[in-house]
Amino acid sequence: SLDEVVIEVDKINNIRNPATGITKIEVAKIKNIPLVLGERDILRVATTLPGISTAGEGSSGFNVRGGKEDQNLILLDDGVIYNPTHFFGIFTALNPFTTGDVTIYKGSVPAEYGGRLSSVFDIKTKDGNTNKVAGEASIGPVTANITLEIPVVKGASSLLVGGRATYSDWLLKTLDNESLNNSKASFYDVILKYNHKLNKTDNLYTTAYYSRDSYSITSDSLFSYSNRMVSLRWNKEFNEKNRASFILANSEYKFDIGYNGDSDTNFDLAYRVVETHLKAQMKYYYNEKHTFDYGISGKLYVVNPGTLSPKGNSSIIEPLTVQEDRALESAVFVSDHFKVNDKIWLNAGVRYSFFLGLGPSVQNEYLPNLPKNESTLVNETSYGNNEVYQTYGGPEFRISARYLLSPTASIKIGYNNAYQYIHTLTNNTTLAPTDTWKLSDFNIKPQQSSQFSAGIFKNSENNMYEFSVEGYYKELKNMLDFKVGADLLLNQNIETEILQGDGRAYGAELLIRKTKGKFNGWLSYSYSRSLIKLDSEFNEERVNNGAFFPSNFDKPHDLSIVSNYKLTKRFSFSANFIYQTGRPVTYPVGNYMYNGVEYVVYSNRNQFRIPDFYRLDIGFNIEGNHKIKKLAHSFWNISIYNVLGRNNPYSVFFVTENGEIKAYKSTIFSVPVPTITYNIRF
Repeated sequence: SLDEVVIEVDKINNIRNPATGITKIEVAKIKNIPLVLGERDILRVATTLPGISTAGEGSSGFNVRGGKEDQNLILLDDGVIYNPTHFFGIFTALNPFTTGDVTIYKGSVPAEYGGRLSSVFDIKTKDGNTNKVAGEASIGPVTANITLEIPVVKGASSLLVGGRATYSDWLLKTLDNESLNNSKASFYDVILKYNHKLNKTDNLYTTAYYSRDSYSITSDSLFSYSNRMVSLRWNKEFNEKNRASFILANSEYKFDIGYNGDSDTNFDLAYRVVETHLKAQMKYYYNEKHTFDYGISGKLYVVNPGTLSPKGNSSIIEPLTVQEDRALESAVFVSDHFKVNDKIWLNAGVRYSFFLGLGPSVQNEYLPNLPKNESTLVNETSYGNNEVYQTYGGPEFRISARYLLSPTASIKIGYNNAYQYIHTLTNNTTLAPTDTWKLSDFNIKPQQSSQFSAGIFKNSENNMYEFSVEGYYKELKNMLDFKVGADLLLNQNIETEILQGDGRAYGAELLIRKTKGKFNGWLSYSYSRSLIKLDSEFNEERVNNGAFFPSNFDKPHDLSIVSNYKLTKRFSFSANFIYQTGRPVTYPVGNYMYNGVEYVVYSNRNQFRIPDFYRLDIGFNIEGNHKIKKLAHSFWNISIYNVLGRNNPYSVFFVTENGEIKAYKSTIFSVPVPTITYNIRF
């Protein structure tokens, strides 16, 4: 008899690929990781890998290598998802049962991608089974999930349908807080994907996605937000050397606030951003040493910054509509994957992006070299429909190289720069459902970044162990921040509240991963700093005397340990441990009296930090029997989130009680949270 032959795909891709800062998540392997309330979460797993973090539990954004939350491009089958979270940021709005592949670029971003400074989350939905009906379902304490794969034309096409919903209101009612007794929160998401092999050279893929959240934490306001995305991809093989992909995608994000008070001030507030993206991407296999990628893309933005309308006949609220923003962001790109020899491999590319602000629009002009406010406003210029009122643009270079030290070790270096023309307007710590997006214009310049990175990568024991160390340094320009007490929502002259300054981020990332054996998992550690400088000759536009200070998401130390131990083929034990430095905050440091009124004196911005964060989660996993002939395969997960009961503060706030200023901590989960989830696959 012969020994078995094991074929492993991409096991040394981390060594041979010349790109730095690439993270891949194998979705099928994350089911054993214990997570809050038993919900398998793709993007939360990403935060356990080096260089990717959040500001805390319940935050809906991600900080990649010291970047802001809005600097991440999150793509689902080529369409943008603006808010990828449910339930106050606790769950990801992407169905794990329908997701096939996740690639995160945080360093050497390919030239085909643009529009964001920090990272690209490229999420691909898996193709449905074209031969037989298959599916997967789960039920947990707050969510239920089901996915079906249905053949349409046997062997050629299939329809994948996935849906997820919550019944989480009971959870809010169990919290020891009277103000939450009448609260409610619900969400759902659905996704459909149709894949069709037209012939040997043509494949068609189309995806439709929709998610919606509604919640009311107070009795007088109802908040809701939604994502909608539709994409179409046609892959064409012209011959052995030439291939192409043609992509059309449309995305929408909107939120609504309905206020029903006891007075005559009831109102509805609505916000909406829509983008339509068209891209043609070509691949040319010139020879064994050169492979070229090139193409063109265009993206049309339409942003409705807000509409306020009275609710009911008795409301005295005056209707208000902030002028719509429209712009066209386009790019051409080309890159060469150049194999110099067996040891040296280069990726070199350039992307030239350009931005056109389009009318109808009214642009404000202010006196030069003076703060922007009502007294320095000198002119309002009107532009007609599709008239260009502002242009920006420039080259974006994407360069990386790999030198093979041995068949299992390499060193890599990389450089890339980028422009970002759309920004979030928020003076909160993290992205919130009511944060708005603003396009660059006369007074708001595009953000820019330049990043250098280098790393050492090593595999050992027949690729059982992976080891990597990466370092990076990033310079940023025109980062957005805001004046103290800025009023951002429904502001007709938002540029008077905005500050733009320089930033820098740097750090080192360590990853040790064991991929085989009964005991497997990874250890990741990041040391990172994220700093911003807001300097001006005018006091009202200067923060911390114009010196660099920590950004809201500067968390120098971030350690994650994710482990899984297989007791038998059916039983396994899992555990996570996470430690992070507390994020920066601004504290009151004194008070004074003026004209009989007491005022509070605050510290320099972000001078202090909340307590450090740490959390331990454990889980026990029970697989069903492994009989070949059975109707379905089952899987139980029993987990305890925050088993130590650590009261990790999410934020610190201050109130005045009996003439004294007191500090309080706000926490999402301060007790252990046990969960039992049942999964079935057929």
